[in-house]
Amino acid sequence: MGAEAARLAIQDAGLTPMDIDLIIVSTEVPDYLSPSMACLIQREINAERAAAIDVNAACTGFVYAMTVAQQFIQTGYYRHVLIVANEGLSRIVDWEDRSTCVLFGDAAGAVVMGRVDKRFGIRKSYLAAFGNLGHNLTIPCCYIPEEERQKRRAGKERVIWQDGGEVFTFAVKAMAESVRAVIDKANITIDEVDLIVPHQANLRIISSAAKRLEIDEGKLSVILHETGNISSASIPVALDMESKSGRLKEGDTVVLVAFGGGLTCGSILLTWGK
Repeated sequence: MGAEAARLAIQDAGLTPMDIDLIIVSTEVPDYLSPSMACLIQREINAERAAAIDVNAACTGFVYAMTVAQQFIQTGYYRHVLIVANEGLSRIVDWEDRSTCVLFGDAAGAVVMGRVDKRFGIRKSYLAAFGNLGHNLTIPCCYIPEEERQKRRAGKERVIWQDGGEVFTFAVKAMAESVRAVIDKANITIDEVDLIVPHQANLRIISSAAKRLEIDEGKLSVILHETGNISSASIPVALDMESKSGRLKEGDTVVLVAFGGGLTCGSILLTWGK
């Protein structure tokens, strides 16, 4: 999935894989711990010149990856950075746990970032982590403490588990506060934002965050009914869909906002342009 999304993004950018200097993959369900998913995608698309790293901020991963890429581009270290959010969540659900398995889907989305005209691109970003709340959403890997075993069925220790109520409470607050944080940094008002593209976790979370922000839900991109929760892939997939539909127009002020395991959250304010 990730390689196909990468090819489409590179083609859409009018580039070739050899133009890519760095590949950043956001994933919480990699094929291997090593080699990284980014190295696997580099091989698949023949991006031989590219360095490659994975980041894992769960569903906030795409926002984190974009902010990392921005630093490389602004310093001049790299010219073109490919970001791939690649999430196969069906791998890590217990199909008998109806509190999780009905929520998640599989998808990949990708973007190419590079230096742009000063009228466009990222204006401000905001990242946060709350490790003290991390126990509310877990996917064990090489180490499984006893308290994590007790949350799961025998033989299903390496599946996703969440405290739905705690995650919901955090998500609504984190989404609203992340949007406010990034627009405050930019010294603009919420009325000046044309579109908010949130992580597509749950319609109730999105609606509740909209109420906290005192905005009409029509200002939000919602693709959840088509995709389910596709973790960090939800924002790039939504951007692709909104761009192709014509809803996203050159010069639009857009906020990307997400929350996820860790627990983490973050947002990016940008002026849309390709």
